[in-house]
Amino acid sequence: MSSLLTAVDSLSSDVSIPPPGSAEALEAPSLPWYGSIKTAYDIAAASLMLVVAGPLILILLALVKATSRGPALYKQARVGRDGRVYQIYKIRTMIHDCERLTGPRWAIACDPRVTPLGRLLRASHLDELPQLWNVLRGEMSLVGPRPERPEFVAQLEKAIPGYRERLRVRPGITGLAQVQLPPDVDLASVRRKVRCDNCYIRRMGPWLDLRILLGTVLKVLGVPFEITSLILNLPGQEPAEVPCEPHPEEEQCTQLRTA
Repeated sequence: MSSLLTAVDSLSSDVSIPPPGSAEALEAPSLPWYGSIKTAYDIAAASLMLVVAGPLILILLALVKATSRGPALYKQARVGRDGRVYQIYKIRTMIHDCERLTGPRWAIACDPRVTPLGRLLRASHLDELPQLWNVLRGEMSLVGPRPERPEFVAQLEKAIPGYRERLRVRPGITGLAQVQLPPDVDLASVRRKVRCDNCYIRRMGPWLDLRILLGTVLKVLGVPFEITSLILNLPGQEPAEVPCEPHPEEEQCTQLRTA
């Protein structure tokens, strides 16, 4: 856990990434003109969705408050575009203050920290609805890479080539990785997610965003990704740039999630 404490202590308001134009800078999205259009679309769509989903969010918050101790709405630090750290909003699905003794860690399958109502919210992804507010604030997009917690980013950057590229765009409530992969549980699953994220960034455009949003609806309805991919012709993971061989940081990164 000493490496985790060092990483947390070194956190500032930003997570360092190479400046544009440097030798380490990552290639830009394939449609750079789409950025401003995407922002306008995100704000308009999130405003409408927040109005429609507002009553449901209030009901869910009341149910969480009535069925478990602690606040119904919680916020957590995440790393956004260009390494900026912001606060993400979610409906609480775990017991209150569940990391008080363990420190930051990933969720696991059948996680005992998840409340009975939380399992339903997670399965339906309704706990993500408050993130529409993050979209209105310009911190997130409807579609993009899933934002990571700052406590883990430094280690993941060292262990996974190309990890920094996913910080070139705003993170999303849903995305190419989210519609086809389960939540992260180890370093191998993060590698698969990063390949999807980098694939999305290189192909980003309005048509792909629309298909991902439709794919998200199908996932919530329980449609397997194999069928969704055939219907919507969604791309899969980019080929790995290097073989997924054991990395000297891998054991340390895994311990961050399980310690």
